Amino acid sequence: MPFGNTHNNWKLKYSSEDEYPDLSKHNNHMAKVLTKEMYEHLRDKQTPSGFTLDDVIQTGVDNPGHPFIMTVGCVAGDEETYEVFKELLDPVIEDRHGGYKPTDKHKTDINSDNLQGGDDLDPAYVLSSRVRTGRSVRGFTLPPHCSRGERRAIEKMSSEALDSLSGDLKGKYYALKDMTDEEQQQLIDDHFLFDKPVSPLLLASGMGRDWPDARGIWHNNNKTFLVWVNEEDHLRVISMQKGGNMKEVFARFCTGLTKIEDLFKQHGHQFMWNEHLGYVLTCPSNLGTGLRAGVHVKLPNMSKNPQFEDVLKRLRLQKRGTGGVDTAAVGGVFDISNADRLGFSEVELVQMVVDGIKLLIEMEKRLEKGQAIDDLIPEQK
Repeated sequence: MPFGNTHNNWKLKYSSEDEYPDLSKHNNHMAKVLTKEMYEHLRDKQTPSGFTLDDVIQTGVDNPGHPFIMTVGCVAGDEETYEVFKELLDPVIEDRHGGYKPTDKHKTDINSDNLQGGDDLDPAYVLSSRVRTGRSVRGFTLPPHCSRGERRAIEKMSSEALDSLSGDLKGKYYALKDMTDEEQQQLIDDHFLFDKPVSPLLLASGMGRDWPDARGIWHNNNKTFLVWVNEEDHLRVISMQKGGNMKEVFARFCTGLTKIEDLFKQHGHQFMWNEHLGYVLTCPSNLGTGLRAGVHVKLPNMSKNPQFEDVLKRLRLQKRGTGGVDTAAVGGVFDISNADRLGFSEVELVQMVVDGIKLLIEMEKRLEKGQAIDDLIPEQK
């Protein structure tokens, strides 16, 4: 009998009443959905690789969340997690992704020719543009659950595939554990390097195990296309550059992703994808496109306007400080990106960012001159 089963039977010595977590002070999507009855029904189930309900919810049990910031509170350990525990995960997904139903189908579009405009965002306001997503390799368990050997196999496969990119995408892979201090400092200065996870959300999910073994970063020689290996997902793919040419950033993103997927297929590996969830990733918040298209944009006047939050909401955009989710904006510069991941295609999401940023800059210019912006307030997208 595999260890996973033994472990689960051992836990089942205690009643589900005894094992049910105390979620009374929790503010996350998992805690909203998981009842005692559901816990009892699902607790003896597991995926083929042995991922259990308690593994799914551990991060949400250990991290009650924030009174004003709703966290997700659960992760997947493999592709099958979303099927085996759909009774819990479907309502979490519906809640997190604006009513996306279990019967809905996701659409994918990574053809950058379908993006209208985007090469004309005013560089006096837009400092940099980036698009990122994640990919998971089918047949391997995900970072919260994978073994060392599995993680190393992903790293080997990824670095080999990425090393065969050419032209504008030619680059080099740096394994975290082999990096020189100089290389590490250079990557930190370039804002490329992901840190050792310190977030309790990641640590409680099991993503920090064996750090930095089999983690690394690959980037092209121009430093405009990056791939993180074995961070929160098997792959995080990022296209970025200074200035406001989102069209160029997105075109490189689409080309690079397509080439990487082709290289993996040549080695007999597919990415996890299905019609309902789109691309399957570790955190339910990143399903679908997994895409975050964002710009660092200067909006000192608009950001002080009482209608700023409402306008962002209408445009389906979200803001953070340029240092990440919880940071404050410095000098009126915000990182503004799409709020959605699932239910819209990649092109649609980037289009929302392009159109929304243009409008926000137009509002900023009006406010600079002391003019009203009421006639520019958009309808809800």
